[in-house]
Amino acid sequence: MRVPTGVAGFDEIVEGGLPSGRLTVVSGPPGSGKTTFTAQFVAEGLRRNEPSMYVTMHETQRQLVEDMSRYSFGFETLARSEQFHFAHLADSSGALNGNGATKPSVSTLTNKLVALANSRDVERLVVDSTMLLRHMFGTDEGVTRFVNALRSVDATTLLVSEMTDPTAYADEHYLAHGVVFFHNYLEGDGMHRGVQVLKMRGTAIDADIRPIEFTDAGLSVDGERTAVA
Repeated sequence: MRVPTGVAGFDEIVEGGLPSGRLTVVSGPPGSGKTTFTAQFVAEGLRRNEPSMYVTMHETQRQLVEDMSRYSFGFETLARSEQFHFAHLADSSGALNGNGATKPSVSTLTNKLVALANSRDVERLVVDSTMLLRHMFGTDEGVTRFVNALRSVDATTLLVSEMTDPTAYADEHYLAHGVVFFHNYLEGDGMHRGVQVLKMRGTAIDADIRPIEFTDAGLSVDGERTAVA
């Protein structure tokens, strides 16, 4: 079964969407399109009346909604749905990190997240990001344990991973079922953006970089063309 992302042109290059119930890592440098991609993924789920959760450490729900309100894919309205759940890992009042007095242990945080997602029958889950998880846990081992726990969630999951070098793989790239990399690259008259599917189990992919652009409707992928990077 395939899960449509809501990102124009992307599903056509992955046989109709992301594999249902699997974990996909969304990687790339700052400003390359990762947050917009994940927001469109959540918005598409909410349009389909699918319980969806966005978990972050670095911005509030209001900030996320404000950032996405510039686009016409309806995130601002859809985020008011009872099917939308937001959790802030660093918020002392949040459901995930307890009383905020100390950093939560890996097991405490992962157990709470998995239980929360499963108890709410979440079908789409976004976690942003591994860079901040490494800061919270202090070790790569902690992130590895967290990623392994995410694989047990009964949801199609996107894990955001900040990285600038598509060849510098981290543990999450090996553990995930899929890896999607966003690029900022110089071509012709200036800086451009592209997306590359490096890995997608059970899916025929070509790993070419496809040009992307930001439109009024959100992120759009040109699946008919390959980029030079």
